Amino acid sequence: MNSRSTLKGKTLFITGASRGIGLAIATRAAADGANIVILAKTTDPNPKLPGTIYSAAEAVKAAGGQALPLAVDIRDEDAVLAAVASAVATFGGIDILVNNASAISLTDTEHTPMKRYDLMNGINARGTYLCTQACLAELKKSAQAGRNPQVLTMSPPLSMKPHWFENHTAYTMAKYGMSMCTLGHAGEFRKYGIAVNSLWPRTAIATAALQMIPGVDLKLCRKPGILSDAAYFILTSPSMNTGNFYIDDELLAAHGVTDLEQYSVTPGTNHFVPDFFVD
Repeated sequence: MNSRSTLKGKTLFITGASRGIGLAIATRAAADGANIVILAKTTDPNPKLPGTIYSAAEAVKAAGGQALPLAVDIRDEDAVLAAVASAVATFGGIDILVNNASAISLTDTEHTPMKRYDLMNGINARGTYLCTQACLAELKKSAQAGRNPQVLTMSPPLSMKPHWFENHTAYTMAKYGMSMCTLGHAGEFRKYGIAVNSLWPRTAIATAALQMIPGVDLKLCRKPGILSDAAYFILTSPSMNTGNFYIDDELLAAHGVTDLEQYSVTPGTNHFVPDFFVD
């Protein structure tokens, strides 16, 4: 039976890594001694959304990894291609792509300006596709070197149930666009030895971005660590599991982690704010 690998010496290319879930995944991997390419737009501190690519780099280094902070808007093809080139020049290649960057607006059609529609679809669906395409050549090289390359996208299982669309059609389309990348790329890249999976939380996750959404009680959420621990199990899998849409608590339970109290923002919480797209 194969033993679980570590991420020591692996290079992870993580979008939206300046804060929240992306940063949590980055520091968890850094604890193994991984190299982290930090992609995000934030270079200057913002009191409402703490965290920049530079503070994230310091956190990665403090956790035990190497960091390359890059200011990138993943809607910009040239900027993404330049980031891949910088990653290769600095670390010698890319082994893992984490498509984490995402934009959200829980608005109905009447109240969704096309600028916001374009932002969500540009970052979520198109950005995921672009980053995957841009990293593909390096992921192929990683496979040829036997380094277990993976693409992990933070997106939900696909569902055609109307209640996941009717209140925020544009957002659902944008998130499901990410999930369709997982579905398609898992099949397309199997022949290369590249695993492609999605990961999604059952409950809302307490992040700075979530604070911007009215009516969400962060005290009834879980911490980003539940997703970074779940992601770690996926990324260190000893075999090429591909095409899966993992839910965080189910995945942790499959690995023997059933006491989730450590992930509660408020200890003793029994009823959490549910996330979207999980029936």
